[in-house]
Amino acid sequence: MTAGIKVEGLRVVYAGFVAVAGASFRVGPGESFGIVGESGSGKSTILRAICGLAPLQAGRITLLEADQGNAPPMPGSKRFRRLVQMVFQDPYGSLHPRQTVDRILSEPLAIHRVAGAQRRIKQSLDEVGLGSGFRFRYPHQLSGGQRQRIAIARALILEPEILLLDEPTSALDASVQAEVLNLLEDLRRRRGLAYVLVSHDLAVVTHMCERLIVMNQGHVVDCLTPADLAVQRTQHDYTRKLMDASIGFRRGAPHVSGA
Repeated sequence: MTAGIKVEGLRVVYAGFVAVAGASFRVGPGESFGIVGESGSGKSTILRAICGLAPLQAGRITLLEADQGNAPPMPGSKRFRRLVQMVFQDPYGSLHPRQTVDRILSEPLAIHRVAGAQRRIKQSLDEVGLGSGFRFRYPHQLSGGQRQRIAIARALILEPEILLLDEPTSALDASVQAEVLNLLEDLRRRRGLAYVLVSHDLAVVTHMCERLIVMNQGHVVDCLTPADLAVQRTQHDYTRKLMDASIGFRRGAPHVSGA
């Protein structure tokens, strides 16, 4: 556990629309940190800004390493990209449909000129519970859960210290979601990884994360812990409404029409 991340005054603007307005937070080494909010709240944009996929108008992103003798790697640098990896929401869109699993996992190793590709590919597949039998399959030959496991293996293969997780289970069936969340939690403990997990699902965030922030219309409106949520100790009305909506929602409840 050697690296964390600090975000200060992050501001992202698209064509005059303020997607994120001055977000700040700090994630310690080995910590699991959540960002929760409705669709359009700016939570996924924060992750994209951290990994250089969203235009950063203002703010600072700093990698916190245990060895303070060297300058921290800058966002966008090769070292930063190796230490900070991202798992995207859609396992159907994040994998190249014409590449085998072997090619998908080999590509980041080739880009970063990492030796021992055969060993790393085998290790990554084993860690996500698939094994070498999946190595030469194509994405269309895999289930949604298996595709997301490949996406996680791709993120792990460079041995990063921070994983950015953008709604990693929301595109999966409910029965598979728990399996992938348990896998992610197990990997974090074994590897000492720091997580920044984005989700609209309070239950997922409180299960996975030690601390969390609540986003609303691009602003951070609350910073709390799962214990705070359990006793409804919040700072903002929006958080209470989000909690009420989460409690009132029941998966699989039948829809009754008034017609």
